[in-house]
Amino acid sequence: MTDTPPAPLRQLHADIDARVGSIRDDRPDWLCGKGCDGCCRQLADVPQLTEAEWQLLRTGLALLPPARLAEIARDTAALADQTARPITCPMLDRQTGACPVYAQRPVACRTYGFYAQRDKGLFCRDIETRVADGTLADVVWGNHDAIDQRLAGLGPRRPLTEWFERWQNPPAGPDDAPPAPAEASPA
Repeated sequence: MTDTPPAPLRQLHADIDARVGSIRDDRPDWLCGKGCDGCCRQLADVPQLTEAEWQLLRTGLALLPPARLAEIARDTAALADQTARPITCPMLDRQTGACPVYAQRPVACRTYGFYAQRDKGLFCRDIETRVADGTLADVVWGNHDAIDQRLAGLGPRRPLTEWFERWQNPPAGPDDAPPAPAEASPA
């Protein structure tokens, strides 16, 4: 397990951070920042992560106190069967609104509030309201479809719940697999 993501993910993070930094520099009143957890409490679905994103997130999770990790494991497992939407991120500290794995958070978390996918309804409603009323009249959202194309180059995505389950309960290795059924001999 490493805290250093592969080069393509590091570059994607750097590009996102540069755009976010530029927006924050131009708009000190931008809503997304420390203390805002609206998106974490209103997820449209269980986050999908590439293996590289999961490896980085897992590094942060492994550093948490065991009691906090057990809470996250419980909340993540509960999401697997939850059909009601929106959902709350299982990693969010609901008391403080803080993310305990902020430095290792997935790309979707890094982009929310700064990038949009309107056809999927993935954009901050609070910012959209301010755009509509003219408070943030000159907002140019980033194109999340372009981010998704870059993520696709990192391999397939799986739901956070699946990654977490595999980590907590690793599948049996080939030596633990039951023997293959005997083939019938020809008559």
